[in-house]
This record gives sequence, structure tokens and C-alpha cells, in this order.
Amino acid sequence: MSNFSQWLWLMIWWFFIVVYLIILFQIIGDMFRDHALNGWAKAAWIIGLIFLPFLVALIYIIARGHGMAERQVKAVQTAQANTDTYIRSVAGSGKSPAEQITDAKALLDSGTISQAEFDALKAKALA
Repeated sequence: MSNFSQWLWLMIWWFFIVVYLIILFQIIGDMFRDHALNGWAKAAWIIGLIFLPFLVALIYIIARGHGMAERQVKAVQTAQANTDTYIRSVAGSGKSPAEQITDAKALLDSGTISQAEFDALKAKALA
């Protein structure tokens, strides 16, 4: 065999090993994300993954693949909702630009702020 073919086979094997590890970690993560699966069942799946890794991984994906997808989608949606909530909490008061300008106009009319300050608040609200 030439060096190139040896290198090519090495890359192919490494590809399959990395793919298998990704699938294995997805399965393990899914097991611990699933609250309907009790501890003994999780332990049985883990033991199976240790002693017959390829077969048990294939069986898990066939038997529980649809639920894996649903739990993954739910986890992503929860993470997105948490991120959105955090961004809204640090972004500002949550008032619309019209509300901010109305509040600034009320302060201007009462004499609390000057016209220059009002203009700055209005520009900030519109930005």
C-alpha cells in the first residue's frame, strides 16, 4: 500500500471514531435529559453502552430516536427563551420608543429637563 492510501484509510477510521463518539455523547446526554426514564433504565443503557457499544447505540437510536429529537428541540427552545429573557433584562426598561419619548416630553413640560436633554433622550430612544 502506498502512503496516500494508508493516510486515506487512517482519515476514514478517524472520521468514524469521531462520529461514533458524537453519537455516544448525544445518547448519554439524552438519557440524562429524559425525566421519564428511571434510574435503573439509565443504568442498564449505560452498562449496555460499555459492553456492547455499537449494538446498544443502534438499538437506542432506533427505539428512542424520535424522543431524542423532541427532547433536543425542547432543550434548544428553553435555552433560546432563557437567552431572550436575559437579553431583555439587560437591554433596558422594555419600554417602546414612543413611551420613552412621551416620558421625556412629560419631563420637558414639567421643566425637569432642558430641551437639549430632551433631544438627547429622544435620539437615544429612536436609535
